[in-house]
Amino acid sequence: MPASALTGLAARIDAALPQTQCTRCGYPDCAAYAQAIAAGDAPINQCPPGGAEGIARLAAITGHPVLPLSAAHGQEAPRTLALIDENWCIGCTLCIKACPIDAIVGANKRMHTVIAPHCTGCELCIPVCPVDCISLTPASGSATGWAAWSQPQAEHALARYVRRQKRLGGSARAAAPKAAMAAGLEVALAPAEVPAAVQAAAAPAAAVDPKKAAIAAALARARAQRART
Repeated sequence: MPASALTGLAARIDAALPQTQCTRCGYPDCAAYAQAIAAGDAPINQCPPGGAEGIARLAAITGHPVLPLSAAHGQEAPRTLALIDENWCIGCTLCIKACPIDAIVGANKRMHTVIAPHCTGCELCIPVCPVDCISLTPASGSATGWAAWSQPQAEHALARYVRRQKRLGGSARAAAPKAAMAAGLEVALAPAEVPAAVQAAAAPAAAVDPKKAAIAAALARARAQRART
Protein backbone atom coordinates (compact mmCIF):
# COMPACT_ATOMS: atom_id res chain seq x y z
CA MET A 1 0.00 0.00 0.00
CA PRO A 2 1.43 3.43 -0.93
CA ALA A 3 2.33 5.63 2.02
CA SER A 4 -0.28 8.16 0.93
CA ALA A 5 -3.01 5.54 1.49
CA LEU A 6 -2.10 4.73 5.09
CA THR A 7 -4.57 5.74 7.78
CA GLY A 8 -4.82 5.86 11.54
CA LEU A 9 -1.99 4.46 13.62
CA ALA A 10 -0.01 3.24 10.60
CA ALA A 11 -0.08 6.74 9.10
CA ARG A 12 1.21 8.31 12.33
CA ILE A 13 3.98 5.72 12.54
CA ASP A 14 4.93 6.29 8.90
CA ALA A 15 5.13 10.05 9.49
CA ALA A 16 7.68 9.40 12.26
CA LEU A 17 10.01 7.41 9.97
CA PRO A 18 12.84 9.13 8.03
CA GLN A 19 11.53 7.88 4.65
CA THR A 20 14.85 6.63 3.30
CA GLN A 21 13.03 3.60 1.83
CA CYS A 22 16.26 1.68 2.48
CA THR A 23 14.65 -1.72 3.32
CA ARG A 24 17.03 -2.23 6.27
CA CYS A 25 14.01 -2.73 8.52
CA GLY A 26 13.26 -5.91 6.58
CA TYR A 27 10.26 -4.45 4.76
CA PRO A 28 10.07 -3.12 1.17
CA ASP A 29 9.48 0.48 2.24
CA CYS A 30 8.73 2.70 5.21
CA ALA A 31 4.97 2.39 4.72
CA ALA A 32 5.12 -1.40 4.88
CA TYR A 33 7.16 -1.24 8.08
CA ALA A 34 4.67 1.23 9.56
CA GLN A 35 1.81 -1.12 8.74
CA ALA A 36 3.66 -4.04 10.33
CA ILE A 37 4.25 -2.09 13.54
CA ALA A 38 0.61 -0.97 13.66
CA ALA A 39 -0.54 -4.56 13.19
CA GLY A 40 1.77 -5.81 15.92
CA ASP A 41 3.86 -7.83 13.46
CA ALA A 42 7.13 -5.91 13.91
CA PRO A 43 8.89 -4.18 16.83
CA ILE A 44 9.71 -0.48 16.77
CA ASN A 45 13.52 -0.84 16.77
CA GLN A 46 14.32 -1.94 13.21
CA CYS A 47 15.04 1.44 11.56
CA PRO A 48 18.77 2.31 11.63
CA PRO A 49 18.34 5.67 9.83
CA GLY A 50 15.93 6.80 12.55
CA GLY A 51 18.24 5.61 15.31
CA ALA A 52 17.51 5.99 19.01
CA GLU A 53 15.46 9.14 18.53
CA GLY A 54 13.37 7.40 15.91
CA ILE A 55 12.67 4.54 18.31
CA ALA A 56 11.65 7.04 20.99
CA ARG A 57 9.26 8.68 18.52
CA LEU A 58 7.68 5.34 17.67
CA ALA A 59 7.42 4.42 21.35
CA ALA A 60 5.55 7.65 22.05
CA ILE A 61 3.10 6.92 19.22
CA THR A 62 2.52 3.24 19.91
CA GLY A 63 2.87 3.08 23.68
CA HIS A 64 5.50 0.36 23.36
CA PRO A 65 8.60 0.53 25.59
CA VAL A 66 11.76 2.06 24.16
CA LEU A 67 14.15 -0.63 22.92
CA PRO A 68 17.79 -0.56 21.76
CA LEU A 69 18.24 -0.49 18.01
CA SER A 70 18.22 -4.02 16.60
CA ALA A 71 21.83 -4.89 15.69
CA ALA A 72 20.50 -7.39 13.15
CA HIS A 73 19.11 -4.49 11.12
CA GLY A 74 22.12 -2.17 11.24
CA GLN A 75 23.74 0.57 13.26
CA GLU A 76 22.90 4.20 13.80
CA ALA A 77 25.27 6.29 11.68
CA PRO A 78 25.61 9.72 10.05
CA ARG A 79 23.49 10.39 7.00
CA THR A 80 25.33 9.79 3.73
CA LEU A 81 25.06 10.71 0.07
CA ALA A 82 25.86 8.45 -2.87
CA LEU A 83 28.53 9.59 -5.32
CA ILE A 84 29.17 8.12 -8.77
CA ASP A 85 32.73 8.08 -10.09
CA GLU A 86 32.05 9.36 -13.57
CA ASN A 87 35.37 7.99 -14.83
CA TRP A 88 34.18 4.42 -14.26
CA CYS A 89 30.43 4.63 -14.89
CA ILE A 90 29.47 2.42 -17.86
CA GLY A 91 25.90 3.68 -18.18
CA CYS A 92 24.23 0.36 -17.31
CA THR A 93 21.20 2.12 -15.68
CA LEU A 94 21.01 -0.46 -12.86
CA CYS A 95 21.49 2.18 -10.16
CA ILE A 96 18.75 4.31 -11.70
CA LYS A 97 16.33 1.40 -11.44
CA ALA A 98 17.40 0.63 -7.87
CA CYS A 99 16.99 4.18 -6.53
CA PRO A 100 13.64 4.35 -4.72
CA ILE A 101 13.25 8.11 -5.08
CA ASP A 102 14.62 8.82 -8.58
CA ALA A 103 17.70 10.60 -7.25
CA ILE A 104 19.95 9.30 -10.06
CA VAL A 105 19.79 10.55 -13.63
CA GLY A 106 21.43 9.27 -16.78
CA ALA A 107 20.77 7.22 -19.89
CA ASN A 108 21.77 3.87 -21.29
CA LYS A 109 25.52 3.85 -22.07
CA ARG A 110 25.76 7.42 -20.81
CA MET A 111 27.29 8.67 -17.59
CA HIS A 112 24.98 8.74 -14.55
CA THR A 113 25.02 11.21 -11.69
CA VAL A 114 23.36 11.55 -8.28
CA ILE A 115 21.17 14.57 -7.53
CA ALA A 116 22.50 15.30 -4.06
CA PRO A 117 19.46 17.18 -2.64
CA HIS A 118 17.29 14.14 -3.36
CA CYS A 119 19.59 11.33 -2.19
CA THR A 120 18.67 9.72 1.14
CA GLY A 121 21.78 7.53 1.42
CA CYS A 122 19.67 4.36 1.27
CA GLU A 123 22.62 2.44 -0.25
CA LEU A 124 20.40 0.45 -2.62
CA CYS A 125 22.46 1.61 -5.59
CA ILE A 126 25.72 0.23 -4.15
CA PRO A 127 25.27 -3.54 -4.65
CA VAL A 128 23.82 -3.27 -8.15
CA CYS A 129 26.77 -1.35 -9.64
CA PRO A 130 28.80 -3.87 -11.70
CA VAL A 131 31.96 -1.74 -11.70
CA ASP A 132 31.86 -0.53 -8.08
CA CYS A 133 31.88 3.12 -9.09
CA ILE A 134 29.43 4.29 -6.39
CA SER A 135 30.63 5.35 -2.95
CA LEU A 136 29.07 7.04 0.06
CA THR A 137 30.16 10.33 1.56
CA PRO A 138 29.12 11.71 4.98
CA ALA A 139 26.45 14.39 4.76
CA SER A 140 25.60 15.18 8.39
CA GLY A 141 28.92 15.50 10.18
CA SER A 142 28.82 13.57 13.43
CA ALA A 143 25.02 13.78 13.74
CA THR A 144 23.27 10.42 13.51
CA GLY A 145 19.71 9.14 13.38
CA TRP A 146 16.97 11.76 13.33
CA ALA A 147 19.52 14.38 14.41
CA ALA A 148 20.97 14.00 10.90
CA TRP A 149 17.57 14.59 9.29
CA SER A 150 14.80 17.13 9.28
CA GLN A 151 11.09 16.61 8.88
CA PRO A 152 11.06 18.56 5.58
CA GLN A 153 13.77 16.23 4.23
CA ALA A 154 11.71 13.19 5.17
CA GLU A 155 8.60 14.67 3.59
CA HIS A 156 10.51 15.52 0.43
CA ALA A 157 11.85 11.96 0.17
CA LEU A 158 8.38 10.52 0.74
CA ALA A 159 6.86 12.73 -1.95
CA ARG A 160 9.46 11.57 -4.47
CA TYR A 161 8.93 7.93 -3.51
CA VAL A 162 5.15 8.17 -3.90
CA ARG A 163 5.58 9.93 -7.25
CA ARG A 164 7.92 7.18 -8.45
CA GLN A 165 5.46 4.49 -7.35
CA LYS A 166 2.71 6.19 -9.33
CA ARG A 167 4.99 6.44 -12.36
CA LEU A 168 5.65 2.71 -12.10
CA GLY A 169 1.94 2.02 -12.03
CA GLY A 170 1.51 1.66 -8.29
CA SER A 171 3.41 -1.62 -8.31
CA ALA A 172 5.75 -2.78 -5.58
CA ARG A 173 9.25 -1.28 -5.66
CA ALA A 174 11.10 -2.13 -8.85
CA ALA A 175 14.27 -2.91 -6.95
CA ALA A 176 14.63 -6.02 -4.81
CA PRO A 177 16.34 -5.94 -1.41
CA LYS A 178 20.08 -5.38 -1.54
CA ALA A 179 21.13 -8.98 -1.02
CA ALA A 180 18.81 -10.27 -3.73
CA MET A 181 19.99 -7.65 -6.21
CA ALA A 182 23.62 -8.44 -5.52
CA ALA A 183 23.01 -12.16 -5.98
CA GLY A 184 21.26 -11.54 -9.27
CA LEU A 185 24.18 -9.48 -10.54
CA GLU A 186 26.64 -12.21 -9.67
CA VAL A 187 24.80 -14.55 -12.00
CA ALA A 188 24.06 -12.04 -14.73
CA LEU A 189 27.30 -10.08 -14.83
CA ALA A 190 30.10 -12.14 -13.33
CA PRO A 191 29.62 -15.82 -14.27
CA ALA A 192 33.31 -16.58 -13.84
CA GLU A 193 33.01 -15.77 -10.15
CA VAL A 194 30.11 -18.13 -9.29
CA PRO A 195 29.92 -21.93 -9.08
CA ALA A 196 29.67 -23.92 -12.32
CA ALA A 197 26.23 -25.24 -11.41
CA VAL A 198 24.89 -21.71 -11.05
CA GLN A 199 26.52 -20.70 -14.33
CA ALA A 200 24.87 -23.61 -16.11
CA ALA A 201 21.46 -22.73 -14.70
CA ALA A 202 21.81 -19.09 -15.70
CA ALA A 203 23.40 -19.68 -19.11
CA PRO A 204 20.19 -20.08 -21.17
CA ALA A 205 18.71 -16.81 -19.91
CA ALA A 206 22.00 -14.94 -20.32
CA ALA A 207 22.43 -16.21 -23.87
CA VAL A 208 19.18 -14.63 -25.05
CA ASP A 209 19.39 -11.38 -23.11
CA PRO A 210 21.24 -8.78 -25.21
CA LYS A 211 21.07 -6.15 -22.45
CA LYS A 212 22.88 -8.40 -19.99
CA ALA A 213 25.41 -9.28 -22.67
CA ALA A 214 26.07 -5.60 -23.35
CA ILE A 215 26.50 -4.87 -19.63
CA ALA A 216 28.84 -7.84 -19.27
CA ALA A 217 30.93 -6.58 -22.19
CA ALA A 218 31.10 -3.09 -20.66
CA LEU A 219 32.09 -4.62 -17.36
CA ALA A 220 34.90 -6.58 -19.01
CA ARG A 221 36.18 -3.41 -20.70
CA ALA A 222 36.09 -1.52 -17.40
CA ARG A 223 37.99 -4.28 -15.61
CA ALA A 224 40.57 -4.39 -18.37
CA GLN A 225 41.01 -0.63 -18.16
CA ARG A 226 41.48 -0.80 -14.40
CA ALA A 227 44.03 -3.54 -14.77
CA ARG A 228 46.11 -1.32 -17.06
CA THR A 229 46.09 1.62 -14.61
